Amino acid sequence: SATSDHLGDPDIVLDGIVGISGRGSLRPVAAALVDAISAPIVAVDTPSGVDPDTGATDGPAVTAAVTVTFGACKPVHALAPTQCGRVDLVDIGLTLPEARLVAAEPSEVGAIWPVPGADDDKYSQGVVGIRAGSARYPGAGVLCTGAAVAATSGMVRYAGSGASEVLARFPEVVVSPSVAETGRVQAWVVGPGAGTDDEACATLRDILATDLPVLVDADGLTLLARVPDLVQGRSAPTLLTPHAGEFARLTGNRPEPDRVGAVRSLAADWGVHVLLKGRVTLVARPDGHVFVNDAGGSWASTAGAGDVLAGIIGSLLSSGMPVDLAAAAGARAHALAANLAAQDPNASGAAPISASAILSRIGDSIRLLRTHIAES
Repeated sequence: SATSDHLGDPDIVLDGIVGISGRGSLRPVAAALVDAISAPIVAVDTPSGVDPDTGATDGPAVTAAVTVTFGACKPVHALAPTQCGRVDLVDIGLTLPEARLVAAEPSEVGAIWPVPGADDDKYSQGVVGIRAGSARYPGAGVLCTGAAVAATSGMVRYAGSGASEVLARFPEVVVSPSVAETGRVQAWVVGPGAGTDDEACATLRDILATDLPVLVDADGLTLLARVPDLVQGRSAPTLLTPHAGEFARLTGNRPEPDRVGAVRSLAADWGVHVLLKGRVTLVARPDGHVFVNDAGGSWASTAGAGDVLAGIIGSLLSSGMPVDLAAAAGARAHALAANLAAQDPNASGAAPISASAILSRIGDSIRLLRTHIAES
């Protein structure tokens, strides 16, 4: 029976409308009260109206400035960052089981990022093959290959019709006209802007027939949606990197509202690793373990950003890094590079960016991640 007249003029509001097991959106009376609040809201455990397991909302819900939770962070805190605001964890001495949804700390990403050792050379640090770009989409090859060049100190080989464009921007890349003519590599990235015709399908089939780690993105995913047996049951490490629309083509259903459940299901059913793109990126292993990365913003929502992400992760795969760690680390560095590109250190605020701007800040992103090693 409460109305907005009962609110008064508070400086801060405590949200305890429902508990951590609450489900569904706010009821009309509660929704009207919340809508009338102008003061900052501090949520207890989870913002009311937000699903605690999926982070989804299907109606009115609280958007908190701060969420205070106890014992351990819950899935909602990673999956609905814009609803939770800053999350403060209060330790109450609980003994907890091993988590199956994990967010890597910046220091952890920095610590595993491959850098040259005393005895390393260009081959020992990993050689990645990039099959991306085409006459119709030459930029995809440039962005993907350039990101691989920036991510590690190894070697990058490019195979495809965009060789001249790639060399014009990155002369350190070794190019060839086809996969068959490419020298030895330790991992492949295939798909960004590479086409979906019979020739592209045959190339994808040849790459997946190797015993190397393979990342499949963009046009490669479109081909897998038509011919899933190319990858299902593959014994070598395999990573699919769909956005929501590509995920729907692969499975017949969009991943919302339970993105974690959806990505786990695809990874288990196909026996592959899956990176589901979004502001909150999810990386699922076939055994159900999931890494989550909140980008901290949506600056990477721009054409070509996925090509950059694929190149970063492919380079990490060629270094020998396990697939889930390569995907999680790549997603973190990619998001940080986007945030750095959007922010002008000489001015306040931020501005929209392009994929080329993200590419230009990969080195700064890795450098910043590695500074956290000494601070941790």
